[in-house]
Amino acid sequence: MSAHALFTAYITIVLREIRRFTRIWPQTLLPPAVTMTLYFIIFGNLIGSRIGEMGGFDYMSFIVPGLIMMAVITSSYANVVSSFFSMKFQRSVEELLVSPVPNWIILAGYVTGGMARGLGIGVIVTLLSLAFTRLQIHNLPMVVVTVFLTSALFSVGGFINALLATKFDDVSIVPTFVLTPLTYLGGVFYSIDLLPEFWQGVSMINPILYMVNGFRFGILGVSDVNPFVSLGMILSFIAVLSFIALKLLARGKGIRH
Repeated sequence: MSAHALFTAYITIVLREIRRFTRIWPQTLLPPAVTMTLYFIIFGNLIGSRIGEMGGFDYMSFIVPGLIMMAVITSSYANVVSSFFSMKFQRSVEELLVSPVPNWIILAGYVTGGMARGLGIGVIVTLLSLAFTRLQIHNLPMVVVTVFLTSALFSVGGFINALLATKFDDVSIVPTFVLTPLTYLGGVFYSIDLLPEFWQGVSMINPILYMVNGFRFGILGVSDVNPFVSLGMILSFIAVLSFIALKLLARGKGIRH
């Protein structure tokens, strides 16, 4: 395929994904906004006023970066896994398989669509947070790079989940039993410096810890881990998961029977 044809195929998939989640915005954009607002009120205002400072900042300011990242992670993942699995279920994915579109274009299109929703939710939650606290950006490039890479990573993860899922229940297993625990234990609501040394070491194997702290460093200038290590970890995960996704797609895993 020519470069123009590849770009057309890529843009077509991306626009389809964007139209899909914007058309049903009460289901895709509104719930995360409401959920994060409740987090701001309950954890930030009510509980945070009793906790005091953490990491040199008031508790609300400390948890806002983690909550923004939580919204980006869940939305990016959910968009791709639900969209691609729906195509599998409806058997419309066969149209892509018989077309001359390369697998990497298919993956890139869906990942970009997931990133569009994740980053859109991130902007919405950020604007909502301004009603509760004052954000001062410490390192804007770090903020942008971290949130883009994290959104891309979990979009790829959602694509793999959709490929491997055989029924609708499989779509919710990973978010419920893997993503949610890792997110809550990833330093969103606390600094791992509060933990005993053993549990600090255990926390370091949680990949979401690096994403939350990289983003927190960009906004507040504080982090439990080296921000460049965080970026390196995210890039490594993206490379590994992208390789797995392309291999599964080439084999037709979960698609060809």
